[in-house]
Amino acid sequence: MAYADFVTAMMALFIVLWLMSTSDDVKKAVAGYFNDPKGHSKQLGSAVGGSGESLTVAQGQMANLKAKLENALRQIPEFEKLKDNVKMTVTGEGLRIELLETEKGMFFESGRPEPSQQGRDLLAELAKELGKLKNSILIEGHTDSRPYNSATYSNWELSTDRANQSRRFMQECGLRDDQVLQVRGFADRQLRDPAHPEDTANRRVSVIVTYGSEEEPAPAAKPVRNPPAHPH
Repeated sequence: MAYADFVTAMMALFIVLWLMSTSDDVKKAVAGYFNDPKGHSKQLGSAVGGSGESLTVAQGQMANLKAKLENALRQIPEFEKLKDNVKMTVTGEGLRIELLETEKGMFFESGRPEPSQQGRDLLAELAKELGKLKNSILIEGHTDSRPYNSATYSNWELSTDRANQSRRFMQECGLRDDQVLQVRGFADRQLRDPAHPEDTANRRVSVIVTYGSEEEPAPAAKPVRNPPAHPH
């Protein structure tokens, strides 16, 4: 045996011995690389993507998640009419997905907390994708500065109720019960367009995918049910 062949064989032996002592995640990552060296199937920055296991999206992978969600939402009927009102931004908190309202209401019935059919379709698709992740979710409701025409119900209640209705519906459609970390209603205290406090774009529900750590334990899988035909 030539010396070069001997050295190559020894190196291969050491690699095998090293792999035998590593964690299952490392083994899957190495196997994923050899199955797809160019990373064409790597959607979330992980070599085990598509294996059916729950993944954690870390800070450097949020841009990949954003692209994946955008592709998933394009499958919604008439999404072309909605796309200008769906904004995704990577922030210091995580991936923020904002559903911006129109004057007549797009994702929610005007002045009411129940999501419209378009809102249910979009929330269901988000829940199906986000429920595959380990990352925690925050859900926020926001309004514009126009006062709510009621003596007992204000923008505080409306923003909170819309966020909570979104949480409830998304959990019915794939989001895990233990995945939502907070449900928050801000009324008009965090305007998207402070220069125009009554602009309809200030009315929105935001779903935030928080940054995760690869050390988080894998959650129990939750079966995905079809979205209800009618709002609650």
